[in-house]
Amino acid sequence: MENRYEKFVLEAEEGIAFKVSEGITGELIIRAVLKNSNETISNEHPTLPEVSLGEYATVLSVYTDQDGNKAVIPAGWTVSGTRGENTIWGKNKSLVIYRIPKEKVSTINWSNSYEIDNLKRIYDQLVWVPVSLLASNGTTEGSLFTEKFSSSTHGINEFSERECNETLTVELVRQLESVKKYGGFYISRYNISESADGKPRSIKGRKPWVNIDFDTAKKVAAAMEDNDAVKSHLPFGIEYDSVLDWFIKSGAKTRYEITENSKDWGNYWNTVNSPKEIAETGSCVEWCVNNLYDLAGNIEEWTQEHKASSYCITRGGSFDHLGIFSPVAHRNSHTPAEYCSKIGFRAILYIK
Repeated sequence: MENRYEKFVLEAEEGIAFKVSEGITGELIIRAVLKNSNETISNEHPTLPEVSLGEYATVLSVYTDQDGNKAVIPAGWTVSGTRGENTIWGKNKSLVIYRIPKEKVSTINWSNSYEIDNLKRIYDQLVWVPVSLLASNGTTEGSLFTEKFSSSTHGINEFSERECNETLTVELVRQLESVKKYGGFYISRYNISESADGKPRSIKGRKPWVNIDFDTAKKVAAAMEDNDAVKSHLPFGIEYDSVLDWFIKSGAKTRYEITENSKDWGNYWNTVNSPKEIAETGSCVEWCVNNLYDLAGNIEEWTQEHKASSYCITRGGSFDHLGIFSPVAHRNSHTPAEYCSKIGFRAILYIK
């Protein structure tokens, strides 16, 4: 086949470099890395203090579930002691962590369903996405890095400037390095809601934060958590798709339910018993998968994916869409300045 190009040009933000190596089958691998970063990162879990069920992490720690799978626990967060919320891998199972004040943790009765429901309405919750347990499936939107992230093609055939694309920002490279080191990332259990003082919350029983444009959603998501150990951000498309791959590979949902018709597990216009309006976060157990609520339907969710540079991508559908036309993998494009009562967002947390 005749060569189409005489040369290739790789561009990146300031602070990103490219590392070139040869693969085991003769392919050329070009990997984006942070300049002056520690390139000894591996999939081996780092040595950290251990925490157990229902225990508060005073420093960055590691939790090991009953199957021997591990996840890192950020300082200030507590491992759920409730059944089904502390198994890292399995159908409709996952690890949930709560941001509960240390002095209150020892008083919790994790077997009391009423008390746990009350915790869900008061304290932020995050869910661990075990990317290390997913199979590698190729490059991510043509950027030539082959991590455990999804290839981001759910719902589309290919990535391109005309279709969809994702900029390899410093933030995304740092997330790639974090996932490679720790094996996963955290996502807000619920659509982000707004507290009385304007802060982002991931709690049950609140109306999602809507009427928010892309730039504001990105700013708010980044403000949810930012310290020496962790950083939050608006989801990237590859993170969103990794969640969907996790649903499929854990047996919680089929590919058809992800890419073709999600009406039976989300708040759509044609969902049985849909209120035909935006529902409060975590209001229906049938809309929960692997301890994540309302990913399908209810509201569209902003991501950092773009289309033709000037449009931002939302995922999933809203309450007035049909589940067969706007399944959870669906991509819709909006101008960054657009805001309406049907678009909201989540937050992702990664470990530095």
